[in-house]
Amino acid sequence: MRKTIQRTMQFKFQMIPSAVLVSLAALSLLLLTASVATAQPPAPKAKGIESEGYQWNEMEGEKVEALTLTGDIENGEEAYEICSACHLPSGAGRPDGTFPQLAGQHPNVIIKQIADIRAGRRDNPIMYPFAITLTDPQELADVSAYIQTLPIPTDNGKGPGTNVAMGKELYDRDCVECHGNNGEGNAEKFYPVLAGQHYKYLERQIGDIAEGRRRNANPDMVKIVKEYSPEQLEAVTDYMSTIEWPDRQKK
Repeated sequence: MRKTIQRTMQFKFQMIPSAVLVSLAALSLLLLTASVATAQPPAPKAKGIESEGYQWNEMEGEKVEALTLTGDIENGEEAYEICSACHLPSGAGRPDGTFPQLAGQHPNVIIKQIADIRAGRRDNPIMYPFAITLTDPQELADVSAYIQTLPIPTDNGKGPGTNVAMGKELYDRDCVECHGNNGEGNAEKFYPVLAGQHYKYLERQIGDIAEGRRRNANPDMVKIVKEYSPEQLEAVTDYMSTIEWPDRQKK
């Protein structure tokens, strides 16, 4: 009898249109985010790039300890479960840019960004309630180590493809020294992997950096992108969304 009921429920579930399932998933995510956010105090407000004496990537707080620890991948997989609601179990994020692609990112970069969000140096009211669920620097190191093991997807959200040639020129001139030919970044210098990142996310973040809204931004990058015209900003992010890092991407 129980198996019959289970088969009936499974059949009925399969009959639900995919668009409805997507809507239900989005609603569940919204409710989860709202419930977590309302249960937590507001984020603190650490000094950012707008403050006199701001030092990018200053070695302080829990970040220092987390960077010295060896991440436990098995524990990190468990800790990542709460992250997967937004960033997906694969770490692929959302092509519309609401949530970034995380898979394959350098642990140093993940540690820095989460520590900055927890300290209030990077404003992200959606992410903050989830970021503070990590209990200590060890768990921060664990989840960062696990994220790096996830293969970088190749089906990320791409740009319009209308001015990729200009974007490549800009990237080769201004970005390749830090982020590499394959968008591999530089773990030692905390420069993120760009390969496989969504166009819409790149466009929003680089726009925020140019306008001073990304408070934990690298001043060297701000100097470059704040001089870009809207056309150049679209072109370089369009090109970035096409970059592949074959050694770390899904086969």
